[in-house]
Amino acid sequence: MSTSTERLSGNLSTFKIVMMVVAAAAPLGAVVGIIPIAMAIGSGSSMPAVFVLTGVLLLCFAVGYAAMARRMSAAGGFYTYVAQGLGRPAALAAAVVAIGAYLALTLLLVASVGNFGTIVATLLIGHEIPWWVFAGVALACVAVMGVREITIAGNVLAVMLGVELLAILVLVVAIIVHRGAGAFPAQAMNPAHLFTPGSFGLGFMFALTTFIGFESAAIYSEESQDSRRSVPRATYIAVLVIAGFYALTTWVVVGAVGTGNVEAVASKKLSGLVFGLSNEFATGLLTKIMYVATLTSLFSALLALHNATSRYLFSISREGALLPVSLGRTHPKHDTPARASLTVTAVCVLVSLVFAVIGADPYLNMLTIMTGIGTLGIVVLQALAAAAIIAYFWRTARSGAGVLIGSAIGLIAFVAAAVLIVQNFKTLSGATSDWINVLPYALLGAAVIGGLRGWWLRSRRPEKYARIGTYGEFGE
Repeated sequence: MSTSTERLSGNLSTFKIVMMVVAAAAPLGAVVGIIPIAMAIGSGSSMPAVFVLTGVLLLCFAVGYAAMARRMSAAGGFYTYVAQGLGRPAALAAAVVAIGAYLALTLLLVASVGNFGTIVATLLIGHEIPWWVFAGVALACVAVMGVREITIAGNVLAVMLGVELLAILVLVVAIIVHRGAGAFPAQAMNPAHLFTPGSFGLGFMFALTTFIGFESAAIYSEESQDSRRSVPRATYIAVLVIAGFYALTTWVVVGAVGTGNVEAVASKKLSGLVFGLSNEFATGLLTKIMYVATLTSLFSALLALHNATSRYLFSISREGALLPVSLGRTHPKHDTPARASLTVTAVCVLVSLVFAVIGADPYLNMLTIMTGIGTLGIVVLQALAAAAIIAYFWRTARSGAGVLIGSAIGLIAFVAAAVLIVQNFKTLSGATSDWINVLPYALLGAAVIGGLRGWWLRSRRPEKYARIGTYGEFGE
């Protein structure tokens, strides 16, 4: 175990960690942008049941995840788990995947905030404001909060998350008032219909996409009050909250539209589906509030993912095996990964400037590129973590069969999802060009380079090799 003092500190409660994990999933943003297309080309009226099934699979994985979190505490999260379970070369491969995926998702949120900010401004004030203005303001706010104590970001996320959840729940209640029991069609939750309408594979792929970020609880281990308890609890609660929210919302949306009309209506309205339902069943005022809440939802997700990316960068850098050690220094006053945070911000600013200068569309270009690579990267990272948990507990014999079985179920689910994403990469990213299909192989190539770096360090720099994945606290 490393004796370095470069560790983060904080006093995050289980509640605060849950807020950051759920915020990273951008619940309202997912309801507006992902669920309609999942209904249109995925599982149609069976999407509520798909969300329930996805939640159950993730809870199975969480059994092993929680057991691992009780034995080690490090901001490296899955990177640390892979090092302890699959070895140091695999850990460096996971590190490359983690940094690339989280950076891509952060950039995806930058583009989303910019694009949707322009839409909201046009709706509310009648004037179009360039997307890069909203992106710049968002990054400036994130940069400030990224350097300060993590509790400040936690407080901001708690407020914003409360607003977005309340907005969609008001719509849900309005639909229930109008539809009554018809808002909960039995067919939508019938397991027998899971594989009947549409494509279950695509539905599962999109459902898993909406849970992206649930795995980030372990990243805040060093900054939690009691990581052995708070991280497992936060993970279970976050999965239950996210799954319950999506299942309830999509169930009521299916009831509002009608089980026989879901695919056609979702295909026609796409991101306008939820706002149209708000106008129909609630009020125009709620619709405007939901537009603003969607923007804050995307900002919340940006802040949460920026924090997660910074902590991965910090954790990997402080070991000096892959990145400069200077990025693994904590802030002298706030004990935050300040340098890593500012580095992430700088990368986001640079990429955004390039897209703005060349006049690229933030939605059709920047968002498209980042969605596929970010989602695939996280799913691959989850699969590696599941395999690492199985290997670790099999080797140490420190757990019961439940941990191994749950992790195995998670591994199967993540591998299946990764295959589905690669097969449908163009569909997931929303791209129109076939060149986008090259990106999965670029991610694989980067992972291989990371692994080879590990093998090189093993023979040429054994002192650095020995530090890989050592920032953990172990115990029974």
